[in-house]
Amino acid sequence: MRTFRAKGLTGLWSSLIFGLCASAAVAQETATPPPPPPPAEWRTIAPEDLLVIDTDKGRILVELAPQIAPAHVERIRLLASRGFYDTLKWHRVIDWFMAQTGDPLGTGDGQSFYPDLKAEFTFRRGADMAFTPVAAPAGALVGFVGSVPVQTQPDALMAGTSDHKVHGWGLYCPGVAGMARDEGNDTANSQFFLMRQAYPALDKRYTVWGRVVSGLDVVRALKASPNPDGIVDGPDQMTRVRVAADLPTAERPSLQVLNTASATFHTIVEQARQARGADFSVCDIEIPSRETPAA
Repeated sequence: MRTFRAKGLTGLWSSLIFGLCASAAVAQETATPPPPPPPAEWRTIAPEDLLVIDTDKGRILVELAPQIAPAHVERIRLLASRGFYDTLKWHRVIDWFMAQTGDPLGTGDGQSFYPDLKAEFTFRRGADMAFTPVAAPAGALVGFVGSVPVQTQPDALMAGTSDHKVHGWGLYCPGVAGMARDEGNDTANSQFFLMRQAYPALDKRYTVWGRVVSGLDVVRALKASPNPDGIVDGPDQMTRVRVAADLPTAERPSLQVLNTASATFHTIVEQARQARGADFSVCDIEIPSRETPAA
């Protein structure tokens, strides 16, 4: 059963409101907004790395992260190209947590006919992987690979490893895309979930394969269940899911996100740090995006 009920997370639900409400839905208070970023500070997402999820509540755009979870990204691309996700329901949605879909049965028990995937809970980060640190807690580094928030070992440890790389893993901040699975680690298949809020209990337990870069408001508008198991009565659905590269040029969105190496992004980080003080978290940082006319 590819639903969090089968993975021991329903029992954690009671701690979600208690422990996360204050820190997850962070309203970045009252800092003076930085000036508009100059054109050179924007990064255009490659069409093959932009997943377009149309729903009956609006459009969600997810930046795929093949450098973090290559096998899972390839599965998402494959299923999207074959129309597998079209009309599937958001069958399990829990407010202040996540929205889950990808089950052709709509019950939490279904999957694709392809083999299950080997877990990609962590990845190896080398000096050639673009990474923007924003904090260094207890000898680790926290920052961004693309639009995905990650934690990783320090660069200094690369010299002592056989591949000159260090471990990293995605962090379950709002908008992060993860893969649902059964009890076994290597049982993810087609079901996935998008985070409505932060939930660090999932870190290194479920594969992160991307992040919502536009449409988090749509994710949070999806019909949620009032029940602890999250199963929705009369759920919303996806109408069409495609990688942007597979869409006709006239229908293909072109999305830019603020480059995390830019001066404007640095200003956003510092304003969040000052506003939150000791409570500062990488999950407090939202990466601005903008849709541009297709070329």
